[in-house]
Amino acid sequence: MLLIIAIAHATLWVVATETTQIGRPLGGTLVDDVTNFFSTLFVANRGLPLFALLFGYGLAMMVRRQTESGMLERKSKQLIRRRALFLILFGIIHAVFIGGIDILFVYGISTFLIGWILFKKDKVLTHALVFMSLFFVIVLPIIWVIFSVITDIANVETPSRGSLTPGTYVEALFYNVINLPIGMLGQLVMYPMLLTLLIGVWAGHRNLLDAKLHRNWLKRMAIIGTTVSIVGALPLALISVGMWITTPQMEGFMTFLQIITGIAGGLGYMGIFGLIGSSVKQAGLITRSLQALGRRSLTFYVFNETMLVILLSPVALGLGASLHSTGALLIALFVWLLGLVIATIMAKKRIPGPLDFLLRKLVYK
Repeated sequence: MLLIIAIAHATLWVVATETTQIGRPLGGTLVDDVTNFFSTLFVANRGLPLFALLFGYGLAMMVRRQTESGMLERKSKQLIRRRALFLILFGIIHAVFIGGIDILFVYGISTFLIGWILFKKDKVLTHALVFMSLFFVIVLPIIWVIFSVITDIANVETPSRGSLTPGTYVEALFYNVINLPIGMLGQLVMYPMLLTLLIGVWAGHRNLLDAKLHRNWLKRMAIIGTTVSIVGALPLALISVGMWITTPQMEGFMTFLQIITGIAGGLGYMGIFGLIGSSVKQAGLITRSLQALGRRSLTFYVFNETMLVILLSPVALGLGASLHSTGALLIALFVWLLGLVIATIMAKKRIPGPLDFLLRKLVYK
């Protein structure tokens, strides 16, 4: 999961004046085109839905454990609100002072928006899912088609994050402060974040990741979800490498299709990882390392983003100015592997992830 997000975010730091509508740089070599094609199919708008699904799943499981332990609903709601508040705080620090591409802030806001549903009956959750589904299926294509048409009429290219970020740290601070609320609104309106979180809550209520109980469900998620994801992303992948030249209206609609089927992609990955996890009988070094990384996911999400800023951002080493899609992918892989090694060492020494530990302390204080 962290590798998928790192690959998706690394490319955004490539200094490119022209990108696809989902932020992937255009041009480059044939190898870069191949990287863009497969990244649009399997990475872009697939990793973050997976993260959102697991986040919603985790919230549902947390409330269930608290209820089963006899915790009063009032206390459980208080803990959910505290978690949301500190995620917002972590997100502000990460986005403004580190300058990473942040998702913590919007997750905190989203928890405030949907947290009350965690304590309602399934009927309320079902109604919320239906409403959110209709809203995003109707509104999102309109938004993306209008966005595509306006940028075409104005002859405005969509620049990358690396092109927009100022070259000095002080200037970047001001940019980050302004960009934080704008980015949050963009993620909530132009992407189906809330819908994905609610689907994760629905899955958590049914404990779908328990392969002993739901192996067939996981198989269906893996097969159907991955298939729908690939089919939905294929048109935009063809557009991104110039194999399909179409109208701005059609490109906007295909961008919507790539984004909305990312939910299916997240479910597909969720099913695949659930099946793999249940099939491992004896944990070897690779399995233990991945488990160590997963148990410290907050810490190493921020670590990955910090390393990408240091290596690629104009504020630091600025390698994004000399790399394209393939180079950014290799940087992301290097950063993720480095984090994997560090997490493995921390697990052997029984050192918790600092940010994961701090969040638990702050929430349950």
